[in-house]
Amino acid sequence: MTFSRPNNFLLLSCGLILHGSIASAGNTASGKDVRPNIVLFMVDDMGWQDTSVPFWTQRTRLNDIYETPNMERLAAQGMMFTQAYACPISSPTRCSLMTGSNAARHRVTNWTLEKGVSTDDPDKDCLTPDWNYNGISQVAGTDHTYVGKSFVDLFRENGYHTIHCGKAHWGAIGTPGENPTHFGFEVNIAGHAGGAPATYLSERNFGNVTDGKPSSKFAVPGLEKYWGSGVFLTDALTQEAISALRKAKEYHQPFYLYMSQYAIHIPIDRDMRFFNKYILKGLSEKEAAYASLIEGMDCSLGKIMDWLDENGETENTIFIFMSDNGGYATGTQWRDEPLFTQNAPLKCGKGSLYEGGIREPMIVRWPGKVVAGSRCDHYLMIEDFYPTLLEMAGIHNYKVPQTIDGRSFMPMLLGTGDTSKERMLIWNYPNVWGNDGPGISLNCAIRKDDWKLIYDYKTGQKELYNIPKDIGEQINLAPSHPEIVRNLSSELGRSLRSMHAQRPTFKETGLKCPWPDEVK
Repeated sequence: MTFSRPNNFLLLSCGLILHGSIASAGNTASGKDVRPNIVLFMVDDMGWQDTSVPFWTQRTRLNDIYETPNMERLAAQGMMFTQAYACPISSPTRCSLMTGSNAARHRVTNWTLEKGVSTDDPDKDCLTPDWNYNGISQVAGTDHTYVGKSFVDLFRENGYHTIHCGKAHWGAIGTPGENPTHFGFEVNIAGHAGGAPATYLSERNFGNVTDGKPSSKFAVPGLEKYWGSGVFLTDALTQEAISALRKAKEYHQPFYLYMSQYAIHIPIDRDMRFFNKYILKGLSEKEAAYASLIEGMDCSLGKIMDWLDENGETENTIFIFMSDNGGYATGTQWRDEPLFTQNAPLKCGKGSLYEGGIREPMIVRWPGKVVAGSRCDHYLMIEDFYPTLLEMAGIHNYKVPQTIDGRSFMPMLLGTGDTSKERMLIWNYPNVWGNDGPGISLNCAIRKDDWKLIYDYKTGQKELYNIPKDIGEQINLAPSHPEIVRNLSSELGRSLRSMHAQRPTFKETGLKCPWPDEVK
């Protein structure tokens, strides 16, 4: 089956049979380890539409505004996933990535920062649960953490050189999880507890203060040589990542690079390499600044790809592109007024359980294994990366303390099966993020086949959507499909209880909000 797209390259369905075999752990040729290198390029707060690559069936106005030529290049060389899902907020996604556990199970359901401090905003009717606001850890001993072994540590134990560059956001300040080296990274570049940069500007030392005053908790560490240089944070991280790759090449072992850009998270600073071109396109200054963050991120992607090409590593490197949650579509830090249509045709954005908050741009390039210019329209979830990455590295026999909820999407990559069929995807967000907007806060959801059910803990309201037919979630079909609502409510409630998920409490009565299958 074929798909056409406006970018003039063929998109083939993910059901095609691909060729080649996966290198197993320890495979060598003339003494050289031939297992694949792996690069995971993670973008922060990048929406499904923040790109010139159309992940929908048609191009949109936003696809024509933004310029991401290197995403286009990667898509032409790999497989696009049009229904890749994450959590609505950064820390839950990143903790699911590192542990393979669903957020309902690891209970890091909101963003983390300070030890012992919940980041929930207050709600007038409900108390949020006592979630794991200290993040994840590989060792016990810190309260309000989820203990699990990272796949990165398994990589390291099996001979991979492991590099972290950019945003971490797995553990609160003062906990083991704040430092990427705790999770098996041998190199840590600029990763810490903060989930955003204080500023992208080296003229402001990336938020670090030198006059003896305390620096921002969001100040980016370890990039002192760029202070005052005029180098934008996105490019400074890229330069450091490439330096780390040069060293990695000398080690004669496969490498894993987690290239985790802080872009395109707020603040919306101007990347002057690209800002003026968007002003000339007629965008406002804030819109042009946002577009410059996107293109700066894409430039970073291109430079990493170029290094692989120039150093003969492309053919033996798996390259994965992903975002951690939907585009920032609410709040005054992006616009003077909320803009729920930023991710259109998807509804709302970051923080929401509507598609705009959880559906992400994802591309996988694997030379010799994945057909160039192909496209997969089946769905997957962020915790699926854990078993998939280990399988890619040929690591099959491992024991970890946590429950792995993810399932490998290798069959969809290699055309041997559809791992989404009749599969349930579960979200639990019993928290209050802070921004207002459709589908934000105190809710949970389930996706199974074409159907998606969203349940509001506080009101008991249920919404049902047929996602392929109504990608913008405009028509609530709950009243006309009561049997589907009952079935999905039952599966969602059963799944949440089996994972020991948490739910809010009504202030007035002191009672827990009902599970979705307890409300008709």
